[in-house]
This record gives sequence, C-alpha cells and structure tokens, in this order.
Amino acid sequence: MQLSPLQSRLAASLIASCLVVVLYLFLFAPQFAFAADLNQIPSGFDSDGSFYGIQDTADSLDARGPSYDPDFSLFDRSIIGRVADGVASIDLNTPTNSNIDFGSTVAYVFEVASVSGRSAQEPDTSYELRRSLNGTQALVEGDSEDGSTSDLDLDLGRRATPSKTLYISVNTCNQPARISPDQTTMDPPQLTLFVSTSSENTTPGPDGNQGAQKAIVFDEGAVMFNTSLDRDIYFTISAPEVSDKYFVTTLPYNYEVAVSLDGYYHSYDGTTEPNLIWVDSDASSSLLTTRNLTSSPEEVISTPPYVVFVQNTQNLGINGIRKSYCGLSSWAQIRPLQNGQSQASIGLRQGGTANLTMQEFYVTGLNASANYTGIVALNTSLSLEKRQESGSAGGMVVYKAVDFSTKPNGACTFIFNLTLCTETRYAVPGNPERYPNGTVLAAVYDDYTQRMWSNFDKVLQQTPCQAPAAERYSLARDCDDCKQAYKNWLCSVAIPRCEDFSSPDESYLHIRNVNAPFPNGSFVDPSIRAQLGDKKAFSSSRNVEIDEVIQPGPYKEVLPCDYLCYELVRSCPASMGFSCPLPKSKFGFNTSYAIPDPEKELSCNYPGSAYYPSAASAMVASWVSMAACILVPLLLIW
Repeated sequence: MQLSPLQSRLAASLIASCLVVVLYLFLFAPQFAFAADLNQIPSGFDSDGSFYGIQDTADSLDARGPSYDPDFSLFDRSIIGRVADGVASIDLNTPTNSNIDFGSTVAYVFEVASVSGRSAQEPDTSYELRRSLNGTQALVEGDSEDGSTSDLDLDLGRRATPSKTLYISVNTCNQPARISPDQTTMDPPQLTLFVSTSSENTTPGPDGNQGAQKAIVFDEGAVMFNTSLDRDIYFTISAPEVSDKYFVTTLPYNYEVAVSLDGYYHSYDGTTEPNLIWVDSDASSSLLTTRNLTSSPEEVISTPPYVVFVQNTQNLGINGIRKSYCGLSSWAQIRPLQNGQSQASIGLRQGGTANLTMQEFYVTGLNASANYTGIVALNTSLSLEKRQESGSAGGMVVYKAVDFSTKPNGACTFIFNLTLCTETRYAVPGNPERYPNGTVLAAVYDDYTQRMWSNFDKVLQQTPCQAPAAERYSLARDCDDCKQAYKNWLCSVAIPRCEDFSSPDESYLHIRNVNAPFPNGSFVDPSIRAQLGDKKAFSSSRNVEIDEVIQPGPYKEVLPCDYLCYELVRSCPASMGFSCPLPKSKFGFNTSYAIPDPEKELSCNYPGSAYYPSAASAMVASWVSMAACILVPLLLIW
C-alpha cells in the first residue's frame, strides 16, 4: 500500500521519535535501587564485601549512624594495608609542590579509606536497615517496643547511588627556559598526567598498561581530571626528556598538585567572553576592567578578588604556562609580587548605567607601540565569601586572555578620575611637553566641563521642573532626564576620545589638527594637508579650548555616538535650542557623530566606552548550537 505524503511524514516522525528514545535508553540507562536478597552473603558484610558490623558487638553499634571507618589506633598500616613503595599519599584540598627531573615520574595515591564511609558518598545517598533471621531478610521499620535493639544481626545496607567525584588538578610552576628567542621558537614540552583506578596498576606512567590507565597531556601548564571515588585512585605526573640544544636544563620542572571533592583546586575558564575588558591605552599605560562583580548597587565588595598578569607578546616567557596560576605568578612580566607591590594599580569602582561594582587594573610602565596580553585570575582561597559558597578550602581560577596594545608616543594621553565626567576613562588629545602626565591634563578637561555644566544648570533652572505634570515641558521626560542626557553628551563631545594619527582609517575616526606639528616637530604628509588643511573640520579640534590651551598635534577622534545627541534633544526643553545634524549631511553629521556598529568592538564614543567583544564573535557559539539542534533531528530521520 502506498502512503500519502501526510502519512509518510507521520511515519518518519514516529521512527525518529523511537530512535531518540532508544538512543536515550542506550546512553543514559536509568539506575534503580533495590533491597537485594542477600541469602548467600555472610552476616556482617555487604554485597560488595564491605564490612558493616560484628555480631558480638551489635549492641554497641548504632546501625543508623555513619558506616564503619577502618582506622585502628592500636595498629599500624602494616596490619590493614600499605601504600606501594614510591607512591605518596595526598590529602584533600592541600596543594603539594614538587620538583620533577626530566624523563622521570612522581606517583601519588588517594585512598578512599581516607574519606569516611558516609562522606565518601554523595550527600543524598540513601541507606536501609536490614535484619537476617533463619536465612531471610526483611526491612526493619524501627526499634523494638521497649526501645531496645534486637539481638538479631543488624547491618546497614547502602542503596546503589553514585560515589563522590575526585577532582585532580595540576599546574606547572616552572619549566625549562629557552636558550634564546632566536634559537628556540618552540614551546617547552608539557608534563603528562597518568591516572589508574586499578590496584594492579598502582604506578601508571609511560611504560604502564595503556588499557588500565588514562593519559592526559598538560595544556599550557594545566591539567584537570575527575573520576568516581569508589576505590583508591592512583595517578602519576611524568616529565618528558628535554633537549639541551634548545632549552636550559639546569633546573627541573616544578608543579603544584591538589585533589578535592568540591571541584578543581586549579582550574581554567576558557569561556567565549573573557572576564577582562580592555578600556583604552596611551603610549605607556593601559586600563583593564573586569565585568560587573555585583548584580545590584546595594551589594558590597570590600576586597578586590582578582589579580592580573600582563605580558608583552614579543616575550615568550609564559608560553606553555598561560593557564597555570603558579606559572604566571612566577614568570609573567607584570604580576603581583611577594611584597604586595605591582606595576598594576588595583581598585574597586561602582559605575555604568546600573551603578554596579567592577574591579579595575591601571597598568603603567608599558612600551609604546607594543602588543600585550592580559590575563586575570581569581584566588578563591583569599575570599571568605567564595569559600563559604563552595564549602571548599579555595583554589585558583585562570581566565581567558585579552590582547591589547599601546599607542605611539604622540598626541594621546590617558585620563580618568574626573569630577563631573566620572565615566570618562580613555585617552584624550594631549601634549606631552605641556602636560607630562594624565593627572595634570585631566584637571584641564575637568575644569572645562564643569564650567559648561554650570552654564547649562543656570539655564535649566529657568524651567519649572517642579510644576504639576500637566504644566511641565514634557509628559514623557523631566529635568532629571535632561540633566543625565546633557551630561552624557557633554562628556563625550567636550572630552574627545583620541586615537593616534597613524591608526587605520575607519568610518568612526575623524582627522583633527591636520596642520599642527607632531611632538617630534614633523608634519603630516603635504598631500594630506593640501587636501584637508583648509577645512575647519579637519584643521582644528572639536572644541576651541583644546587647541588654545592644550595644543595637541594631529590625531584622530573617535566620534561620539549619534544617539547621545538625539537623546539630548528628546529629553530637554525645546527652548534650550538643542538640535542634531541630519545623518545625510556630509560636513555636519559625518564630521560630528558616528552610528554604532554592533559588529565592531568600538565604533563610537560614549560614557563607559571600551573594547567590548563584538556581537559577531559572541554569536559564533550560539549559531553552532542552533545548527546542531537543527541537524541532529534531520540526521535521525534520514
């Protein structure tokens, strides 16, 4: 019989649904807990041979308490078992630092007996109380009527629930150094972690049984591995042979290893969006910030939780240990020092439209026209709040790196900490000869914006802001909206965001002061001056104050976002006379404002602007996930 098109589609859908159910049952077979019949098991032992009770001392045991822990104070380890020679025991949440020679291994064991019977199980582990009489077993509902314990053989049966997970993490702290950057272009070889859960393979390693162990090569100086804690866990750290032709072999590898039941003590977060944002730079300094640390303005953070590591990309010193906290702490060019000092000034700040807390790093002493990598890390052992949340002894988290660069020595100087324009934190037109540092230059811009604000406030006071709603200048906006809109516009227009004149041309960059000399006395190419020098929009700064007081050289301005002007016109009384140029006007709009482009990290200037990841990069992961959701059902049908 031939099926109609509708019946064919229905049949295909039913077949696909059945395949999904079969695949689910095959991959995720449900586990059930049963009170198994244990007639053939000797009294006092569970089905897996675990010891739970002794007939002669049943009265002294609380069958409802924790399971038995084989810890005999009167007997040494020779009576109850001994760790193999050459294998070191390791404790929970206690990082261990050790050297390892080239071509050698160091073996460890975590004994399941070191964790009490009940704590070795997941918190929701279920127990059942059983009794055996005349070869039969039945569930004991409670004690006898007189409250005494029965003389029957009691044992506490553990239901089939998963054991706890043991998290193993290792960081490389020291690695062989390159003989020279020119001679050695390769990175140092990585360590390897070998793990075994078999008592017949207590020292896994390169020469061990590959079928009875798992090998994990370190990635940029870090490795993480977890396994069920239902038996002793044996693991080994192995160092490769290193050629003295390319590397300095006088010092061995050094690493830090830790195990935990709460999560990885050392971890790396390689999420799509890094937890570090590049705000801006000048020729010798840069400002980096974390994302918001709080979700509401009322939340209080008193201690900065993060540290930052910065490395010039021309220096290969951290290649091979970029994901290792202790490695970065030892080898990054800019890092927290033992005495607490650093080239990075760290602080907490509340800001943004929601007034949330973020942590900032102001890094100084950088080279001009250089590329850098910034890596932020979190030491949770220093945060009481983090320890209370996780219930662990803490640990180290390294986050994805962010690349940034410095500007050439020229007309741009980084400023921040202004009185009125608190969100202005970027490089502005400057003059190194007249204003050698950002603090002095910031005072000039701060004074100018406060004078402009004072004039605006006097005009706004002529408006009846406190009048009844029906008598105000707008039913949708009020004077507070006008003040905020003017502040955002003023700070973005009166304090231009500066890029070096050598920056590649972009639609949001506009040439200013083309006729002025550079700090070294040279001038812009004559052909450019001949083309643009007679046009005021290119031959001068946006504000006369900048040219008269600061006198910067040629630079490119990051034009303010157009919506700042539109918001100002919408929010303030029409009597104040604010207006915006039309988007199509060649020498009005294009030389004054830019349209935001979500595909670019920075496409216009606004309060709090920074090099945020573009929408295009953020959408990559979501598109991949969507494609998978679409293709998998189609593959099942076909």
